[in-house]
Amino acid sequence: MRTTTTQQAIAFIEAARAEAPGGVIAFDGDGTLWSGDIGEDFFHAILAAKAVRSEPREALAREAAEVGLSTDGTATELAERIHEAYLGHAFPEERCCEVMTWVSAGWSRADLGRFCAEVLVQTKLAERLHGEAIAVVEHARRVGLEVYLVSASPRTVVEEAAKIVGITNIVAATEVVADGIVAPAIEAPIPYGPGKVTRLRERIGTRPLHAAFGDNAFDVPMLCEAKHAFAVRPKARLRDRAADVPGLTELTT
Repeated sequence: MRTTTTQQAIAFIEAARAEAPGGVIAFDGDGTLWSGDIGEDFFHAILAAKAVRSEPREALAREAAEVGLSTDGTATELAERIHEAYLGHAFPEERCCEVMTWVSAGWSRADLGRFCAEVLVQTKLAERLHGEAIAVVEHARRVGLEVYLVSASPRTVVEEAAKIVGITNIVAATEVVADGIVAPAIEAPIPYGPGKVTRLRERIGTRPLHAAFGDNAFDVPMLCEAKHAFAVRPKARLRDRAADVPGLTELTT
């Protein structure tokens, strides 16, 4: 895979803006704007606190049963069992992203926001930002170019992370909320794989996607949608699929 410096990437984006005004750029979150996975950070925290409430238990039991897991125990125990199965490659990754999003059923949206903000402080997200990607975000902010954060992590924790990064346009896995209380349901599809493009296009319509940034194989559809595709500290799974993304280059400082 060829490499592109941050300044070269910015130059490509500016040329694309001049050619087709009104476009946007989009970033994946986990592994792209920062190291680690904030969805996992949130899931670990709510499990460690034994803070999964009774509301999602029935839904968790259904998920467990579908992959042959025991349906015994509390909601927290079921969620722990599903997470262990996911880590052992016995529970689908996309489905686990969905579970992480509605496992907070029964929480108020306000309390959930405060909990997520504290998780990001405790896990030191501000110290995990990828400088080469943040430099592009900061340039976009200076020139008035719209930036979208497109993540399969739960919306509430993504919103709190976006405040740290300085992005206001968010596309994330979104829980159903009724009267301010999280329900054990998801707005499908979540922005994972092709869902990233579906959900992003719902927001931007036919406006040009000047550039997209990702780190893993499930970012490939969004990367292919953009005029310029950049890999940020790419995982092996994205390197293996580099040929599927025309013009994909690795972003460097």
